[in-house]
Amino acid sequence: MIKLNNLSRTYQTDEVETAALSGVNIEIEQGEFVAIMGPSGCGKSTLLNILGMLDNPSQGQYLFSDEDISNYSEAKLANIRKQNIGFIFQSFNLIEELSVEENIELALLYHNIPTAERKEKVIKVMDKVGIAHRAKHMPNQLSGGQQQRVAVARAVVGNQAIILADEPTGNLDSVHGQEVMEMLRALNEEGTTIIMVTHSAAHAGYARRTINLFDGSVMTENVRAA
Repeated sequence: MIKLNNLSRTYQTDEVETAALSGVNIEIEQGEFVAIMGPSGCGKSTLLNILGMLDNPSQGQYLFSDEDISNYSEAKLANIRKQNIGFIFQSFNLIEELSVEENIELALLYHNIPTAERKEKVIKVMDKVGIAHRAKHMPNQLSGGQQQRVAVARAVVGNQAIILADEPTGNLDSVHGQEVMEMLRALNEEGTTIIMVTHSAAHAGYARRTINLFDGSVMTENVRAA
């Protein structure tokens, strides 16, 4: 599904060139659950942004479903992204002026889905993540764990094949963090590909494979026994 060949990303100012990623080679198959770990500043978020087509590599090749998208225009990348990828962030990124169901439905407005079908999809996904009883509530009326449930629902309501999660439990206590991880595992068991950046070894343990980065390069890959 995803293949990175000798991929690098550098950022340049007038005086300094910084290599965020250097010579990264990664393959991720459909249906995998992959954790990306490493110290702060090692390139984890940069890698996730490139995988999510929010940033472009400086060098190298990005194959998505056997298609080289390395030099695609932003418009073309945006179209692939909205059809295939859902995002979960540490900060939830909910719109405070919208209710739970409206926040989730927002993810479908760019897909030209009829209103009745949108409503049906939202109801189903709220049931799936256990937040239907809060449908009319506003984000500030929810706990952190409930807000992240809404964020998960928003990421998967369009039946995206891939979920990219950037520290999805970073703002949660241990109990709510575990609940979110159980939701991600359940989604993966249903066939969704999960790629997650995390600092938590315990949460990385939910993944089948862990990729360890250091100074922008892949240092090791560990596969958990089935």
